[in-house]
Amino acid sequence: MIWFLKRFPLLLLIGLMALIMSNCTMLGLNYASLETDNKPLPEPPLKATSFAENSAPRTALKRAFEDTLYGPWPEGMPVSHGAWRVVDADYLAGRGTLEEIEITVGSGPGARSFHLVTAFPKAAQAGPLVISQTFSGNCDVFPGSLVTASDGGICDGPEMTGIVGFLATRIFGTYIAQAPVSRYFDAGLAYASFYASELVPDRNGEAQSVMAGMGGPVNPTSALMAWAYGFSAALEVLEADPRIDANRTALMGHSRHGKSALIAGVWDRRVDALIAHQSGFAGASLSRSETGEGLVRMAKSYPHWLAPTVRLYLDDLSSLPVEQHELLALLGPTPVLLGNGRRDVWSDPNSSYRAAQAASEVYEMAGAKGLTDTGMRSFDPDAGLAFWMRPGGHSVVSEDIDAFTAFLAAHLGQPAIRESAVQTADCPVSSSIITKVGGAKCP
Repeated sequence: MIWFLKRFPLLLLIGLMALIMSNCTMLGLNYASLETDNKPLPEPPLKATSFAENSAPRTALKRAFEDTLYGPWPEGMPVSHGAWRVVDADYLAGRGTLEEIEITVGSGPGARSFHLVTAFPKAAQAGPLVISQTFSGNCDVFPGSLVTASDGGICDGPEMTGIVGFLATRIFGTYIAQAPVSRYFDAGLAYASFYASELVPDRNGEAQSVMAGMGGPVNPTSALMAWAYGFSAALEVLEADPRIDANRTALMGHSRHGKSALIAGVWDRRVDALIAHQSGFAGASLSRSETGEGLVRMAKSYPHWLAPTVRLYLDDLSSLPVEQHELLALLGPTPVLLGNGRRDVWSDPNSSYRAAQAASEVYEMAGAKGLTDTGMRSFDPDAGLAFWMRPGGHSVVSEDIDAFTAFLAAHLGQPAIRESAVQTADCPVSSSIITKVGGAKCP
């Protein structure tokens, strides 16, 4: 009975997911269209010169996103932290150390704290870093490690075990919770992550109440913006650590946390690269698209993710003053990887690709390599706007990790990776640092 009560929230989540998966699109039984020429171009057309850093048009567009979708960037929200606690001095058989630090965002009684866990490789010099936001608590991300659980105690093992873990990983992939830290170490990366719901809970009503009381000069009004600020707070702490090269830092998120990674990269320009995997609507997918979940359904299902002002536009999406290709353009020339699954029609990879096509000119104007515009099946980790699509649905699987590390290797200046399952003879790749090897067919 105790086992059941402790895991009841996860069991309920999985049960609800099964209940709402009532059509083929949500179940991943359809395939995303690979045709883009027969689809409408994103509106409005972009003027690449308007996206220069600190330009008035750029500032105005960011304000429009705040006023429409995300609410204000919580400028000046205090960030403080404690000292690093060594969890495991010989992590992964001595390859690195596992440490955690408590970070506090806001001030007064409503300030929120979260535990950032970081795996530092043992290296002679400062190295690159990737920061991830997770759906599960640190007990599941670092199973078997004595990190702090979201309830403040020390983990006594992962929560996603038995039937819970079996169902979650079958539905959402092997790495939906657990982090393959050894593979990030193989790529020369430090890996950090935190449980986003420890900062702001992913629950309608409670999220808004927490954000209203955080105690900043400007408080966030959407969970996506609050989680994005969590990325920024983690970056502030880690860039000050001498083991991290502050000029080689990346953010990474899946699904809703892919959305928050994109937002963080726009409002915090210290970010050197980012991965937004299957970010969907309010992320990289076009708001006016009629394929998949759609912005209207998402906003009504998860109203706490977005600012209340979005309700003004849901009856007529054509009245939206912003579109997501503009968000991608605001990221330029920061390298961005947009991850996708061919069966993840719910997240609409087709419109994500078209958004990247439209934003690519901004990258090229800034002297960066834009999207490799040779179709949705092509993956070029060297591209400033890289597009990755594999078979399968809305999940994080082994092939995704290969794509992520290939992209980070290309943009954070790491040596060649020995091999990668995404570099196959069947899938066109144009990377100067990785050699093709045999593997799975293209999606």
